[in-house]
Amino acid sequence: MFERTLNIIENDLFKSIQKQNILLIGVGGVGGYALESLIRLGFQNITLVDSDKIEKTNINRQIISHTKNLGKLKVDEAKKRALLINPNAHIKVFSLFLTKENIDSIFDKHYDYIIDACDTITIKILLIKKAIENQSQIITCLGTGNRINPCEITITTLNKTYNDPIAKIMRNLLKKENLPLNLSVIWSKELPIKSKNREVGSIMLVPSIAGIYAAYFILENVKKKTI
Repeated sequence: MFERTLNIIENDLFKSIQKQNILLIGVGGVGGYALESLIRLGFQNITLVDSDKIEKTNINRQIISHTKNLGKLKVDEAKKRALLINPNAHIKVFSLFLTKENIDSIFDKHYDYIIDACDTITIKILLIKKAIENQSQIITCLGTGNRINPCEITITTLNKTYNDPIAKIMRNLLKKENLPLNLSVIWSKELPIKSKNREVGSIMLVPSIAGIYAAYFILENVKKKTI
């Protein structure tokens, strides 16, 4: 299955990839592509958290969504897709909307890496706190809605971002709690396009690249620790 991967990745690195425990929060536009990338790279110990069900409006941009699984839980469909790719993967799911009161329930083990692909700012802050507390490496995905240019996506630190309303709010909240601002984030330089109505617009080009970058971030960090 991974013969082509092993042509460009050393055996020691691949073995290390298979041992990592990853927590992925949100399996929609960004999170779905992050999971797809992780599984196809050989990561196989992944915990998924998402409370949503698949809706018709998800189909245009979310890799797990199609006309035959409308109304089904995203975590269940994501797990099903992951296991079709690699039946040896260990996928644990929580159909749960995270809050301050229940977030401890998902930390029943240590995670080497956390991918925050959720939309709720308060949860993003909680996840950063948990990552610091548990000595997990976290990559936070910022806004991909109302954007169309995948070339503007990059990995940087929160204190270096601009043109992102989510990042601005997060910086203010982290400052109030004396938490670091040099946290790794996936971010778009593109100015958000004004939506035609109050709903956020989104196409697959930007969230897909953000999800792939999240997996790449973990791969590169595992590589640095393996060499």
